[in-house]
Amino acid sequence: MLATGTPIAVWTTPDGVPERIVWRGRRYRVTDTPTLLDSPDVWFATHPTPVPRAWRFQGTADDRTTRIFDVRFEQSRGEWQLLHLYE
Repeated sequence: MLATGTPIAVWTTPDGVPERIVWRGRRYRVTDTPTLLDSPDVWFATHPTPVPRAWRFQGTADDRTTRIFDVRFEQSRGEWQLLHLYE
């Protein structure tokens, strides 16, 4: 397991579910159902954040390399970060 706080590029569905990422210049497509690791931050009952905070999913590159990614959206920075990588 690699633990990191590296910024990464994440593309999501309109509901904020990860669909693909780019890490170290390689594109990975999400090839399983992402699991929400924690609940979205909620400031007020009627104003939840637009994307959930953290997800775990399997990503597969074009060469069939598969890894498990834990990612989190850092609201204060406006960017996604790679938390853990399982090879």
